Amino acid sequence: MKRVLPVFLAVGAACPWLYLRLVGFHGSPAVQAALSGAAILGAAFLLSWAAELAQLDISDALAVALLSFIAVLPEYAVDIYFAWQAGKDPTYAPYAVANMTGANRLLIGVGWSAVVFVYWWKTRSRILRLAERDRLELGALTLATVYAVVIPLKGSLSLLDTAVLLLLFALYIRSASAQSVGEPELIGPAAAIAALPQRPRRLVTASLFVFAAGTILLSAEAFSEGLVGTGKLFGIDEFFLVQWLAPLASESPEFIIAVLFALQGRANLGLRTMISSKVNQWTLLVGMLPLAFAISSGSPEAMPLDSRQASEIFLTMAQSLFAVVVLARFEFSMWSALALFGLFTTQFALPALHPPFIALYFVLAFALLLRDRGRLRTLGRAVHNLTARERPVEEAAVGPEEP
Repeated sequence: MKRVLPVFLAVGAACPWLYLRLVGFHGSPAVQAALSGAAILGAAFLLSWAAELAQLDISDALAVALLSFIAVLPEYAVDIYFAWQAGKDPTYAPYAVANMTGANRLLIGVGWSAVVFVYWWKTRSRILRLAERDRLELGALTLATVYAVVIPLKGSLSLLDTAVLLLLFALYIRSASAQSVGEPELIGPAAAIAALPQRPRRLVTASLFVFAAGTILLSAEAFSEGLVGTGKLFGIDEFFLVQWLAPLASESPEFIIAVLFALQGRANLGLRTMISSKVNQWTLLVGMLPLAFAISSGSPEAMPLDSRQASEIFLTMAQSLFAVVVLARFEFSMWSALALFGLFTTQFALPALHPPFIALYFVLAFALLLRDRGRLRTLGRAVHNLTARERPVEEAAVGPEEP
């Protein structure tokens, strides 16, 4: 009973808003944002456990991709809502970009780094080593990052971006689904539910998916509008709230799961999940924004980007480039984690200084490539493996996690 208590707590977090929503409650923006945000947080936990349970029936790599996709589903709901509204009211366009860039930078700057910090605290090892099979995520992330340069340069998010990024996501899922099925490593409520016989387990898993998805659908609009309204009410920059508070609420369950993996000595799995989430957000999420905008507006026109939005995307791309180069040796050191976390927090504190941080990310990335040109060859092989028609034989891990 103790292991499934978090499930009841997550459902309980969603129920107050669901009840008020069904009875037609209209409160202040702050109350609306708080209650609907709590509902989304609870739903995000339920989705993450359901996605873990789904690993029992699908391949390892596909399970990681599914887990990372479903765990950030609340993020998709909020961001696509803003893009949809932007098709009717252009003032919403900055919010869609704010939410997307904030979520992406938070994943790398805080999420990836946190796994390494916890791993070091647990083992006193300063290097977390990944397996060569993780080149699947590395290849997808490399291609998406290179393509992302185009978006701010052309000053818009268009259906061309949708086509390219969704193709990358499809290649990633195709490659993931071709890998072998293995025994998943479950923790907490997911482990307790997994102990049930197959039919009850699948029924519980499906129920978690349905309840969580319904909660997100009933909460996304209220949470999004509540954040904007709260900013206007209290004189807080709405762009700031949407960029950081919304992703923090919707992605916290995934952060917690990754940290729990690290605490249990499976930090490489936690980091792999976070990397896969970045692939999902950098391909599928970004690609869906212009599609939602076009459908809502009733025309194939691109979603325009102003200078601030273009700068945000450029900064996000630069951070991703540095992160990709760091991972090119299939290891993530404490120094790399400190660099990513330090740059993120400093840039967060100095939001007006985008150009220097963009330049610094580029300098660090190219300095690493010049010092160790093997990283570039590794990235090239990762891209080739992703796009090859025949899947390469799955490689073994690159050494133990201990240096």
